[in-house]
Amino acid sequence: MISKERVRRALRRQSDIDRLPLEFDLSLSQIERFSSIHGIPIDLTPAYYEDLTFRISANELRTRMGSDCIVVGTETGSGFDAQYDSDGSYRNEFGMLMRQGPLYVDVVDHPLARISSHNELDIFTFPDPHDAARYVRAERDIARFGNKYFVIGDCEVTIFALARQLMGMEHCLISLMDDNDFMEPLFQRCLDWSLGVAQELAKRGVDAIWFGDDFGTQQSLIMSPDTFREKLKPFYTELIAKTKAVNPDLLVIFHSDGAVAQLIPDFIEMGVDVFNPVQPGVPGHEPEVLKETFGDRLAFFGAIDQQDLLPNATPEEVYTHVKSVMRVLGPDTGYMVAPAHIIQADTPRENVESFIQAILDT
Repeated sequence: MISKERVRRALRRQSDIDRLPLEFDLSLSQIERFSSIHGIPIDLTPAYYEDLTFRISANELRTRMGSDCIVVGTETGSGFDAQYDSDGSYRNEFGMLMRQGPLYVDVVDHPLARISSHNELDIFTFPDPHDAARYVRAERDIARFGNKYFVIGDCEVTIFALARQLMGMEHCLISLMDDNDFMEPLFQRCLDWSLGVAQELAKRGVDAIWFGDDFGTQQSLIMSPDTFREKLKPFYTELIAKTKAVNPDLLVIFHSDGAVAQLIPDFIEMGVDVFNPVQPGVPGHEPEVLKETFGDRLAFFGAIDQQDLLPNATPEEVYTHVKSVMRVLGPDTGYMVAPAHIIQADTPRENVESFIQAILDT
């Protein structure tokens, strides 16, 4: 069975597959490590938002290592040339000041950090999601891998996450709760950007669109369920409906880190087909409970702990744990095995390979 069909059937909760499908993303240091091991040139796609770069890079490497998927996304636009300061910081296309942190490039200054009126939003310019230059590498990788591998179009940092990175988390949440008049139009502009990206990727032949915004902490939701349902859910419902209108066969993956089990029924009502990353170890995310409660309406993608298990366990412990999760989430399929986040620099090579081997050993 080719990878493309294996993933499609699994995520549509069909049981006639030869094994569970596999997907993983690698941090820069892991891309460098395994590219050297496999003799493959390092291939990085500069994303419009730095955190997405490693999701949409190194597709030749990930398929060589066993992934059933490739991930493509949106590059920086034509004419954009980042200007770096002496400390290495730069402003991206949205005007966010980016600076390298311990793990990621962090937003250290938000272009709408002091917004206080609708008028200030009216003069703020979003980049053009329809710029053809954004999709050159996506088209290249779809042409090269798309006949055999399942193609995910990555459109994370979708509505809420984009708004909070434009404003800063505190200002965004306070303004949301205060019903400031610029929040609804800001969410609409974030929707328009993300819809443009999703539609462009859909037109180019991806098999799924991966939306994503984080609504959970390690213990609870960032906002109340009622706030999400009243002020954000309608935007996601519109986004998903208009994306699927381009291609009704598209699968929609929705990513939210943290303890978000309370919102899963809302995700299903929004039109989500696949829930990611099924973050382990947070309240409400017990695999048995999720499978029993939602497994007839939703597929799962993730669930392998990259916070503690992958960096700290032995290879044998990794293998055993992955097999145990597969036994819970995998029956009758509806599950694609993956770490709950990008595999970080602190994960030993042997543990990465043990994780992969557990899926390949049927």
